[in-house]
Amino acid sequence: MTPLAYDRYCDEIARQIRQLRAVVISGADLSATVPTCPDWSLEQLVRHLGGALRWVELMVRTRAEEEIPEERVPGAGGPEGEGDAAALDAWLAETGEMIVGTLREAGPDATVWGWAGILDAGFWARRMTHEITVHRADATLAAGLPYEVAPDVAADAIDEWLEIVEWSQRTLPDDPARELRRPGSRIHLHATDTGSDVNAERSETGTLPPEGWGRVIDLSEEVVAWRRGHEKATVALRGPLTAVLLAFYRRLPLDSPELEVIGERELLEFWLERATFG
Repeated sequence: MTPLAYDRYCDEIARQIRQLRAVVISGADLSATVPTCPDWSLEQLVRHLGGALRWVELMVRTRAEEEIPEERVPGAGGPEGEGDAAALDAWLAETGEMIVGTLREAGPDATVWGWAGILDAGFWARRMTHEITVHRADATLAAGLPYEVAPDVAADAIDEWLEIVEWSQRTLPDDPARELRRPGSRIHLHATDTGSDVNAERSETGTLPPEGWGRVIDLSEEVVAWRRGHEKATVALRGPLTAVLLAFYRRLPLDSPELEVIGERELLEFWLERATFG
């Protein structure tokens, strides 16, 4: 499965940081609990994300050969004091310039430590794009603001998640993802907004298939197998691509009006409980 272009990830990180900053300065209550991450306030969520970006920036800039402890990352905790939206916004702006500049300077093939066995800056550009994609949803929903994400980014976020689940099953003996095997069972993800421009789904003629974006997750083998397309499955999750993404990351309830679950809902809930990260 081909991810997006490296420059596309860099552009998207910059764009999503700008969008997150807009949430910070929107007048939202920074002390409010984030419903989808109830252990955090909105401000704690933003500080977590900014700190993660600075951690990655340091590793890529120094071409780290092993994981750098978070306590060694300058400025990772954010500005002093709490509740200062302007200071938090300025810190995020600086963070964005740092990470995007470092990634662009490094290029996709720069060797860097990575936890999923992919030892290059390309892994981190993709990973942090989707880290922001999901946590910006958390922040936006907490602030009561509308959330949008580009279709190609939403599609790639799901693909990356499936690849990480596969890696976890192969590599981590105690990971909950190893419990996902269900012989004869498949999950079908189906985006109903077929007019969206999802580049990875285009045919040789440049048009979207009439049935739109889809993924089939086969739980029959020891390691999850997944493929593009549409097949009859044990359970199907249908809705606009952004809604499918948020539901798959457990940021949107399955009974939301924009979603439809067809078939064995229990199987989908079982998958989401054990395969979700982020």
